[in-house]
Amino acid sequence: MRGERQGHDGEMMECTFGWIADALGHLTRGEEICLLAFQGEVSHFCRFNRGRVRQAGHVHQLGASLTLVDGERQVSLKLRLTGEAALDRATLEAALERLRGYLQRVPEDPHLCFAREVRSSRQVDGTEPPDPLGITGDILDGACGHDFVGILATGSQYAGFANSLGQRNWHATGSFNLEWSLHAEGDKAVKRQYAGTMWDGAHFRAQLHDSAEQLQLMRRAPVALTPGEYRVYLAPSALAEVVRMLCWGGFSARAHQTKSSPLHRLAGGTASLSPLVSLAEDLAGGMAPSFQERGVIKPPRVELITAGRYGEPLVAPRSAAEYGMRTNGAEPDESPVSLEMAPGALPASEVLAQLGDGLYLNNLWYLNWSDRNSARITGMTRFASFLVKGGELQGPIQVLRFDDSVYRLLGSALEALSAERELIIDTASYEARSFRTMRLPGALIGAMRFTL
Repeated sequence: MRGERQGHDGEMMECTFGWIADALGHLTRGEEICLLAFQGEVSHFCRFNRGRVRQAGHVHQLGASLTLVDGERQVSLKLRLTGEAALDRATLEAALERLRGYLQRVPEDPHLCFAREVRSSRQVDGTEPPDPLGITGDILDGACGHDFVGILATGSQYAGFANSLGQRNWHATGSFNLEWSLHAEGDKAVKRQYAGTMWDGAHFRAQLHDSAEQLQLMRRAPVALTPGEYRVYLAPSALAEVVRMLCWGGFSARAHQTKSSPLHRLAGGTASLSPLVSLAEDLAGGMAPSFQERGVIKPPRVELITAGRYGEPLVAPRSAAEYGMRTNGAEPDESPVSLEMAPGALPASEVLAQLGDGLYLNNLWYLNWSDRNSARITGMTRFASFLVKGGELQGPIQVLRFDDSVYRLLGSALEALSAERELIIDTASYEARSFRTMRLPGALIGAMRFTL
């Protein structure tokens, strides 16, 4: 029954997208060109507190961004759709009339750029979306006896692009994303995330067991450390916070052209990262569609950093038009949507032994640039951060603030990356669930600077 329902949802979404796309050709006039970026989801949400379900919800929504182009002018409008043909056609017609009125009052856009060559595609993940009831049952069984807090999001996501020139692109995928923590007294907690396309109950139970052991250590009195440099292991969730800072302009063609990229020295060849570091926009390893909102088809892979050297920036269509570059289908913000870091050779089972004496950091937070021009980041430790001696976890540490350069953390001070990686799905869901993902290892760093 569940499979039939999910199949029905997907067919309904694609059918709605299809007839709207077909309608564009009939509703445009003269030299007008219409662009449609479609997004839909069928999502289930479940919030947990003290190991029990406290709130459950269901979201079934369809939306679109409609852009009308005439000559060198363009205007856009966001729409909410119902899936009912008569209502949605009336909404579409009314929206086009509004856009025609706006179009006469906007100036020409010298950097107008969109896909003019028709390149259609269809990509549908054939696996069933994870069963929210089955996942919830596993969570409740494992959480019994723990103060388990978290939120589960699971279901199907859809994206489409169409224009009045005849291009059609469709993308459908399913996933789950569980962000959770175990709590002791006060602010003592161990935070984790488990995300993917196929739920593995055994993997979740192993995560839960490991977190419960760390929570027992968190009950010990925290150790106060003096400022200075410490050997550090950043778990994938902690490394993700550092990498997110790099995504803030680090790979953007526009940021490089305007000299505002934090990695301008790396791109210019005057600085480098460790040869262990290779980063790529890898659509095959993520969940994002292979096209963007202007209909430009993305290459399967863009090498952003290769063996510590800068590769190719992400170039959105607008940047391509403005700076005379060739677009590679980047999103308007020119940040990665399916970021992958190459794994290292350090097995997870040997991390503590290789760390020896130092700090094991599960989470970082409040990160910001302390010197953007030098790629220097400041932030704080959070949740399960431990002192390690002789390859053994000793207990929690008091909160520390770090201030260090990416060129040290992922450059001269980087000793190893873990062989295992974690898939991290963006938890943002302000208007819709996000397609953005990162797949990252952990990082063993020989010396990380702490200032407070």
